[in-house]
Amino acid sequence: MPARAAKIEVPRWIQLVGLPILLLLLWVVASAVRHVVFLFLVAFLLALLLSPLVRTVQRVRLPRGFAVALVYFVFAVVLIAAIGALGTVLVSETKTAAKRVDSYFTDVNGQTHEVDADRDVDRLQEWLNTHSLRTIHVQKRGHQLVRDIRKHDVGKYTNKVVNFLEGAAISIGKLLFSLVVLIVVSVYMLLDLPRLARTFDKRFPPHPGSASLLVRMEHSLVSYVKGQALVSLIIGTSAGVGIWVLGAIGALPGGEKYALVFGAWVAITELIPYLGPWLGAIPPFIYAFVVHPLSALWVFLLFLGIHQIEGHVVVPNVMGSALRLHPLLVIFGLLAGGEIYGLPGALIALPLLAAGRAAWEFFGERVELEPWEKSGALPVEVELEEAPPPPAAAQR
Repeated sequence: MPARAAKIEVPRWIQLVGLPILLLLLWVVASAVRHVVFLFLVAFLLALLLSPLVRTVQRVRLPRGFAVALVYFVFAVVLIAAIGALGTVLVSETKTAAKRVDSYFTDVNGQTHEVDADRDVDRLQEWLNTHSLRTIHVQKRGHQLVRDIRKHDVGKYTNKVVNFLEGAAISIGKLLFSLVVLIVVSVYMLLDLPRLARTFDKRFPPHPGSASLLVRMEHSLVSYVKGQALVSLIIGTSAGVGIWVLGAIGALPGGEKYALVFGAWVAITELIPYLGPWLGAIPPFIYAFVVHPLSALWVFLLFLGIHQIEGHVVVPNVMGSALRLHPLLVIFGLLAGGEIYGLPGALIALPLLAAGRAAWEFFGERVELEPWEKSGALPVEVELEEAPPPPAAAQR
């Protein structure tokens, strides 16, 4: 069994002078070319994520270059298909919802000469009256609000929402072109990962029975991505099923028609840590409030229950062993990523922390800082002065 390599000790003068200067220099350079740094970081994370798939393909005795090309082709096809399908469903369902909201405030019933919004205001007042809440008067103000909305032409605003989403779909198409550069960089990184791994293993050989540096980072990243994908799937499915049930029982009119798009939206926003669950609940709540004010209460209770289950059951059991980082460090990483590069920076903050944790643990076994206090002999010989005799002895 080979002997364990000795740790590299960093002298105190380097800790005091060299490390701060190095960190400052790295920060200045990274700030000057932060877009390039961000691009290469994402490419490196993507290469680490796809590396296990490439090794799996190579087991059928395919050259690494062909395996990389095959994995990226499948990955690109799946990604484009998913984005295209999601964009089509989102735009289509939003157009339908916009028409429904428009007709809710503008289409006058031939018999009652009222729009559906006025009828729901009357129903709300009637419900309050039958439940000992006669002191709450919402009928007059509710009808005035409906008239104000009709005067401001709600269709104009819903059309703006549709146009915004169509523009967003076009922007996604342009983004796909920009991703070509990212893919090219990550392809080169993925092709050179074995060579990079051999270089690291030669300089920092793994301990007996432990994995190498890049393999540890791969495992941490894959574990995080799997956990996050499972959480998104569970929460998105729960939200979609819950909205469908509310629509089926009549608590949310039209809910069964938009359960798919709302569930997909919740699953996507779940990828944004901490803020994602709240962002996912906003569109269903607004839709429920517009369609029927009482429906907003049921939607609120639905998402409150989902968030409680998420925080106490799903996340601790699914993500508990995937990240293994202190919550304060996670919050700091998210805020720092958002401050440095906006929303994309916040999205890659946790995957980067997961890979960084593996690297920290790896080098923590091999590098140590020279202690500032050492036990043992003093580094400089000191002559101890002999103590003077006591006064009594001097008199004798």
